[in-house]
Amino acid sequence: MANTISASIPTQTRKHKPSIYYITAAVTSVLLIWLALGIGFGEWSSPNYLDNTIWQLRYPRVVTALLVGMALSVSGAALQALFENPLADPSLIGTSGGAALGVVLVLALGFGGIGIPLAAFTGSVLVCLFILACHRFLGGGQMGLLILGFVISAFCAAVVSLILFMSDDMVLRSATNWLSGSMAEAGFVPLRYSIVSMLLGLAILLPLGRQLDGLMLGEAAAKSLGIKVGVVRCLVVIASALLTGAAVSLAGVIGFIGMMVPNLLAILFGGGRMRLMIWSGWLGAILLLVIDGAARHVAYPVDVPVGIVLALLGGPFFIWLFVRSSRR
Repeated sequence: MANTISASIPTQTRKHKPSIYYITAAVTSVLLIWLALGIGFGEWSSPNYLDNTIWQLRYPRVVTALLVGMALSVSGAALQALFENPLADPSLIGTSGGAALGVVLVLALGFGGIGIPLAAFTGSVLVCLFILACHRFLGGGQMGLLILGFVISAFCAAVVSLILFMSDDMVLRSATNWLSGSMAEAGFVPLRYSIVSMLLGLAILLPLGRQLDGLMLGEAAAKSLGIKVGVVRCLVVIASALLTGAAVSLAGVIGFIGMMVPNLLAILFGGGRMRLMIWSGWLGAILLLVIDGAARHVAYPVDVPVGIVLALLGGPFFIWLFVRSSRR
């Protein structure tokens, strides 16, 4: 009898654990969002007493931070499985650079509205497909794939700099702050197109969790499991481009968060790729919200771009992860 009871306790605990995680995540999210809404003018005030004008300025920034953090983290989790490399990140392998190039080109030509997210998606997907094609025909292994991404990202950055150098001051001013990865434009950039793009990306990516788990075992192993590798890769590229392009169109180029969040969760908790993508989306959204709020509060009256803060945090993390991956 005693053995039966003791044997049933771990099972019950395992059943209750997911509920505890979900409740904790929900409560934490509500609390941090409420705190973020109160940050402004170098101090914190209760969001319950904000007037309508201040509310209209603050809530779009909170929503934008949540959306961008979620999109980049989910995209990073998928790309790491696609490239079989924990160092993959939308900003490091060129997808963010391609999206930035598309947006800057559209801004220089004087287009706006739906043209911005469409240009971001187009640039992102073209770069990702180009990298995959080069890797397929030239080889070079997974490290070669990452290096190729670095080169494409640097090339896109050079073209962006050339376009800005040849543009007038208005385009230069509007693009400089945006390229640093800032939430300062939140509320001035339409959210509806980006939200639709993100929802489409999530709808494609999340059902591919098992196939991505198979891809991480290697192409040969994935094919032996009946996975259509070519189809999965194309779908992941399109979905990641939708997510990355939407994020870039809202806040510019923000690096490292798509690499940091999935790796932290994988190291601490593990789990399948679909579960990892879901939790990466949550943690990425909350992390970007917290970093943006802290940067605004500490550095007031200067609005420090969140992309700069994440680059300062992500550099050491990248080195640590690179060393850790090399030793395994």
